[in-house]
Amino acid sequence: MAAAQSTSHSKSGFKYKKRRHLSRELVLQGIYQWRVAGSDASFIEAQLRDTSLFHKIDESFFCELLRGVLKNATTLEQHIQPCLDRSLTDLSPIESSILLLSTYELIYHLEIPYRAIINEAIELAKTYGGTDGYKYVNGVLDKLAAQLRTIEIQSAAKKKIEPAS
Repeated sequence: MAAAQSTSHSKSGFKYKKRRHLSRELVLQGIYQWRVAGSDASFIEAQLRDTSLFHKIDESFFCELLRGVLKNATTLEQHIQPCLDRSLTDLSPIESSILLLSTYELIYHLEIPYRAIINEAIELAKTYGGTDGYKYVNGVLDKLAAQLRTIEIQSAAKKKIEPAS
């Protein structure tokens, strides 16, 4: 019985993570469309709601991310630019969109561990970006996390150093 409960719990946790991952995929598509075509946020959201994937996502997470990134894009870009070796506009639209999404999460979703945010960004970059784009995204987000999540990173480092009791 306990094993069945454990399995059930882990499956629901998997579904939750999968729904959030799919939400990020749709948000990425929306940010990409916004960057490339300059479409209006409400138009983009309406289009994405009509996709076959929409019923599988975490709708509130999707809406919060998409609206939040588009509303705060200028501020997010100001955080990202110092961590780049070129202009943000010189990056591929996919890489810049992933960086906007991930920076938003690093700043506004402190409940999500920074490593989870970076891992999600890497997966998105591997799936949708260029051949080695994920490496670039990883490097930039490592720098950003060090600035935006200093306390969390220091706490994780202390846990690694402390001897087991």
